[in-house]
Amino acid sequence: MKAAFIHAVGSPDAMQYGDLPMPEPKAGEVRVKIHAASINPIDVYIRSGMVPANLPRPFVPGCDFAGVIDALGNGVSKWRIGNRVWGSNQGMGGRQGTLTEYATMGEQWLYPTPEGVSDAQAAATALVGITAHIGLFHRIPLKSGETLFVNGGTGGVGSQVIQMAKIIGAKVITTVGSPEKVAMAKALGADTVINYKIDDVPAAVRAATQGRGVDVWFETQPPADFDRTIELMAQRGRIIVMAGRAARPALPNGAFYVKGLMMIGFAMFNFSADEQQICANDINHWLASGTLDTPIAHEFPLIEAAAAHRLQEENTLGKAGTLAGKIVVRM
Repeated sequence: MKAAFIHAVGSPDAMQYGDLPMPEPKAGEVRVKIHAASINPIDVYIRSGMVPANLPRPFVPGCDFAGVIDALGNGVSKWRIGNRVWGSNQGMGGRQGTLTEYATMGEQWLYPTPEGVSDAQAAATALVGITAHIGLFHRIPLKSGETLFVNGGTGGVGSQVIQMAKIIGAKVITTVGSPEKVAMAKALGADTVINYKIDDVPAAVRAATQGRGVDVWFETQPPADFDRTIELMAQRGRIIVMAGRAARPALPNGAFYVKGLMMIGFAMFNFSADEQQICANDINHWLASGTLDTPIAHEFPLIEAAAAHRLQEENTLGKAGTLAGKIVVRM
């Protein structure tokens, strides 16, 4: 089978394209013929070595996928050959990833792809959708009528946060970095869109909340200025952090506790299969009904997986700002 893989961590140029042995599912596993995968910042961190991991050699990167089950391991009862499925959680914990024509995985990490939803759309939604859902509804939870601010509304997680918050009746404020991204964020449903390159962000947030502040601040970027964040929070607001492994921002302790704030962090991969199943159930309902959409910015064939990783790295680490939506790799 064809796959994109590395023999050692490094730059995108370390990725090779070629043949690897066909994997066979073990007990409790299925084998999926992958039709589409997507690229996430965590894939860049693992491939580059920024996140130390015990990787098999050669190692196939990739967390997200969508495709069709083509083989079952012993004891698998939930799935049948031919079922369309999607999921995430591959490419770590000693597991091979999804930039490949075939991959094996535990049956508990699969979700049925709704009728009418493309493999590209399902794969693009996987990690970012589950991440947004955990933050909004497991860790907070966000309530109808509350005001939410999300930093980076056209990013992978940010675009999901906007839509999910609107689905449950929240008001959404977001930031973007270009006029084109302003239009995109508005199309996703954001009530107030701020171009941080030309607008006064604190003034715009105060105006949008009539000076009350935001109830939930969903920080998708490495936090750097908690003074500003806390100043813009409402009483008893909640702050979510889920990015910036090396960030060490100062915390204005007095302003934080006087407002009665909470700060909550999480990493998607620490959540169990049962917890992520709850997220997937809602995501499937919203995908099927057309109320949730994942913007896809670029598509690459598998043979150009290194180029897909390079584009993600330029935007994740290099802050190029050229990416609005997800990167999908088609098999």
